[in-house]
Amino acid sequence: MYFQDTASPQMEALAELHDNIMFYLVIILFAYPDFLSDDNEELEFDSYLVPESDLEDGKLRMLEVDNRVILPEITHTRFIISSGDVIHSYACPSLGIKCDAYPGRLNQVSVLVNREGTFFGQCSEICGILHSSMPIVIESVSLEKYLS
Repeated sequence: MYFQDTASPQMEALAELHDNIMFYLVIILFAYPDFLSDDNEELEFDSYLVPESDLEDGKLRMLEVDNRVILPEITHTRFIISSGDVIHSYACPSLGIKCDAYPGRLNQVSVLVNREGTFFGQCSEICGILHSSMPIVIESVSLEKYLS
C-alpha cells in the first residue's frame, strides 16, 4: 500500500490523452488536453473557492469558484479523475456524477449534459480540514459558444 507516490508513467500518459481532473486539498486542477492556449500549451487552470468577502450579488456562498468548468451541451465528455494528495470524491449530483479520486490511480466518469445551465457539486469525501472548501461548478453552454 502507498508503494507509489505518483502515478506510473503509463497512467500519466493516459491522463494526458483525455480531459482530466487532479484534486489537491482546496485546489482543483482542470486540463483540456484537446485544446491549446495562445502559446501552444495544453489548456489547464486551477479552480479555487471564492471567499465570502469577494462574492458578487446572487452568487452562492461556499459553492462559487473563480474558474468554472465549461462543457458543451449534448456532447459526451469523459473525465479522468485522480488525486495528488489524499482520497477525494468528485461529485456533482444534478449531473449524476460521483467518482472517487485516489492518489496514483485514474478513475473515469462520462457525462452527457442535455441542457445549458450551471451545476454545483462538492468533494464528497471527508478529505481533511478544508474539505468543505472544495466546490465544483460545471457550466454547460451551446456548442457554438463553447467553440468561440
